[in-house]
Amino acid sequence: MNRRNFLKAGLLTGASLSLPGVYGNYFAKSSSTLAENFDMVAVKNGEPEVMFDRGIEQLGGIKTFVKKNQKVLIKPNIGWDVIPERGGNTHPKLVKRIVEHCYQAGAKDVYVFDHTCDDWRRSYASSGIEKAVKEAGGKIVSGDSEGYYQSVTINGAKVLSKAKVHELVLDSDVFINVPILKSHSSTRLTVTMKNMMGAVWDRGYWHQNNLHQCIADYALFKKKPNLNVVDAYYVLKQNGPRGVSKNDVAVMKSMIITTDMVAADSAAAKLFGVEPDSISYIKIADSMGAGKKDLSALNIKRLIL
Repeated sequence: MNRRNFLKAGLLTGASLSLPGVYGNYFAKSSSTLAENFDMVAVKNGEPEVMFDRGIEQLGGIKTFVKKNQKVLIKPNIGWDVIPERGGNTHPKLVKRIVEHCYQAGAKDVYVFDHTCDDWRRSYASSGIEKAVKEAGGKIVSGDSEGYYQSVTINGAKVLSKAKVHELVLDSDVFINVPILKSHSSTRLTVTMKNMMGAVWDRGYWHQNNLHQCIADYALFKKKPNLNVVDAYYVLKQNGPRGVSKNDVAVMKSMIITTDMVAADSAAAKLFGVEPDSISYIKIADSMGAGKKDLSALNIKRLIL
């Protein structure tokens, strides 16, 4: 069986699991004969730290991305003053494990930040991420001052030709994007590309000037994440991006790891239960060459723990 036919079979077969539709199909087991040169790893049925351990191993380990003495930035979603079980922020166990992996690879410094929506002090604390980062030896910093941001030009953009980007994004040797998959009132979904709104200061412009196009435009910025790790452990299925209660959350215990933001969002959309083309910024970003939304063209490793 050739690779394209294998991937097609993998996406269209397999028993439905805890949620209907594509959720079970997406995690259909892959063949052990598939060459270990993966574009994406999808992991299911584990705790966040274990899923990352197993997933990053399939991409050659964190040393594939992080070298000795490098400065690493990890950008989770820490936007909201809610506990992890509410599904508003990236799971703290995942963030902690990524910090640990980076230091094990020999990183000199590992920074974590987000430009939050709720008060940053409360969001950092309630999310559990501040505590997790400090326990792992990482450095958690604020994104709450305009002085931290520098103006940049985005070549090829149709609307968002300029933006003010946090200095850590610009200065880091390695940039790891760690969003949580969840619903969003403005864009239906928020995953890797929309998580970049927490890396800029002037995101109000995005909301006022074709939000979907701005998200896709920013995906063209030359300082792209070296790695994207999608947290789909607690998935906010409705009332996003903040949620109302735990009743909004499905416990999906899943993760997607890839270097391509468009591919990550395409896979996350399917995991969520919607088609990538129904999310405008995914379709636009693909058409602009920011990445690939066609999962059938990718070499995907699927792990069920």
